[in-house]
Amino acid sequence: MTATATGGRTGGDRPVRPRVRGARGRLLGRQPLGLALAAPYLVFLLVVFAYPVCFAVWMSFHDYFFAAPGAQVDQPFVGFDNYVQVFSDPAVRQSFANVGIFLVINVPLTVVLSLVLANALDRVVRARTFFRVSYYVPYVTASVAVVAVWLFLFSKNGLVNTLLGPLAPDPSWLVNSSLAMPVIAFFVTWKGLGFYILLYLAALQNVPRELYESVSMDGGGRLRAFFSVTVPGVRPATLLVVLLSTITGANLFTEPYLLTGGGGPNGASASPVLLIYQKGIEQGNPGMAAAIGVVLMILVLIIAAVQRRFVGGEER
Repeated sequence: MTATATGGRTGGDRPVRPRVRGARGRLLGRQPLGLALAAPYLVFLLVVFAYPVCFAVWMSFHDYFFAAPGAQVDQPFVGFDNYVQVFSDPAVRQSFANVGIFLVINVPLTVVLSLVLANALDRVVRARTFFRVSYYVPYVTASVAVVAVWLFLFSKNGLVNTLLGPLAPDPSWLVNSSLAMPVIAFFVTWKGLGFYILLYLAALQNVPRELYESVSMDGGGRLRAFFSVTVPGVRPATLLVVLLSTITGANLFTEPYLLTGGGGPNGASASPVLLIYQKGIEQGNPGMAAAIGVVLMILVLIIAAVQRRFVGGEER
């Protein structure tokens, strides 16, 4: 019998799935509803992130300056002139060195302290909520209010110098070119610690308790369990903490602006983002400010890629 059935089954009675054909199917994909739900956030990303980045890149290649709305002004193409100014300006080079010092102190300290404290809080039975809220309060407190406390602590006649007595540094902490950036790094670490502790606390819930029991049965103590079970178990969270603290540190602005009066002493605590504000707004050179921002963005992407490679974000 040579007749072929035209029902809906071919090749071993397997059901034939209908396919969405044509340009509409290729555009909307298999789940048009999912695309519709994601569309508002996609528009938000394009308007708030993608467009400003593209505009900043365009500005960095032009002699751009701010003008009144509707005014037609010449903004000639200058090529890499703004980037030449960036790399030849000692203040800009110093700001990148400053943020490098900040990241070397802040990122490892953030990872170690937040993981150790999260592990300790995970074992606390009594007053657990109190301790968790206590660590989180500085993170949600306005920076201006917290900065006032640190200015009181680390000023020349502040509480820290009073306690240290003759051991207090001279010049004092925030006006000392060698100590200003480390003090800012410790401040940012302390203020943001609560957020990273919560990330680690969430990651610790996914570590199987049977692994700790196995270490205990093998005669291992808490220290061995921490390094053999906890640290590998929260590896994805560690990568996230490293990336977030790096991005936050690279965008440092409020702390040096408030603690050291705008990057003092003599630019020892100035950050690239602070220079972007000074060059673009105060000094009227937005083209150079945009070039600083582009260089900073490229460096952060490179650092993030290296961290993802070595901290362990990719499975081999």
